Amino acid sequence: MIRFAVVGTNWITRQFIDAAHETGKMKLTAVYSRSLAQAQTFSNDYPVEHLFISLEQLAQCEDIDAVYIASPNALHCPQAMLFMQHKKHVICEKPLASHLREVEAMIACAHDNQVVLFEAFKTASLPNFHLLRRSLPQVGKLRKALFSYCQYSSRYQRYLDGENPNTFNPAWSNGSIMDIGFYCLASAVSLWGEPQAVHASATLLESGVDAHGTVVLDYGDFDVTLLHSKVSQSGMASEIQGEAGSLLIEQIAECQRVSVVPRGARAQDISQPQHINTMLYEAETFASLVENHQIHHEGLVTSRITAKLLTEIRRQTGVVFPADAAPAAV
Repeated sequence: MIRFAVVGTNWITRQFIDAAHETGKMKLTAVYSRSLAQAQTFSNDYPVEHLFISLEQLAQCEDIDAVYIASPNALHCPQAMLFMQHKKHVICEKPLASHLREVEAMIACAHDNQVVLFEAFKTASLPNFHLLRRSLPQVGKLRKALFSYCQYSSRYQRYLDGENPNTFNPAWSNGSIMDIGFYCLASAVSLWGEPQAVHASATLLESGVDAHGTVVLDYGDFDVTLLHSKVSQSGMASEIQGEAGSLLIEQIAECQRVSVVPRGARAQDISQPQHINTMLYEAETFASLVENHQIHHEGLVTSRITAKLLTEIRRQTGVVFPADAAPAAV
């Protein structure tokens, strides 16, 4: 049984805990929060052994094998490095870090300390995403793809009202491409690897982060367009086009439904049933990596390429984070 701790006491953390317990391979052992009262309130729903308000004490605890990090993006790197240096396996929410240098430092730290580092990008572990990958030959030679994730943020009104929520605050390495746009980008990288070129545009808010944007990935004889937004809403499906037909994907992050459309024919739903908590599959993947001591795994290749592209996209669109000027290693 993998004894794990959580850093972050929000809804996504609860969803991961439930998924981790569903695997039958993981057990919540500790909760960290900056506030002891918050940690106690959160842990009321779980029989945990330890509560921490010190990251250093959490890192030193011998009763913990792994840590799930769901803190703001800017804190991912220093927190993950601390835990890995104390021989803890780490599953860290996406994006893995603020920029490429941090991701490379984290990967090196994982290798040096012989622990698993895993980016919690759930899409790549979903049964319907694996099905999507296997179905690519059905559409023939690839020509175009469009991945779209545009969702009006529940925190946008707070921003408009003059507040400074983390979602739109560059101090926490946030914004549209670093949040929901990540799903589109990492999905493309998971399917086709690193593109030959990337071209990005975005509309920035006064805070300095991107409100929405467009990215085009050039793969030579086919291209992938990514649409992402936190200030508009879309129900449009994503699509992969080939010379023999196309594949339609509803809600790319969840891959809720996958359909194949042969050229000149009707769409055929080829979806598989998926667990209602889609974080189950990433929890299973992480547990398997830890059990098999797979320090070097394909997920890290995807994470590095995605971080490289995110860094270049921000360079092209002018989104700058305080973390960009900070040293990557701790």
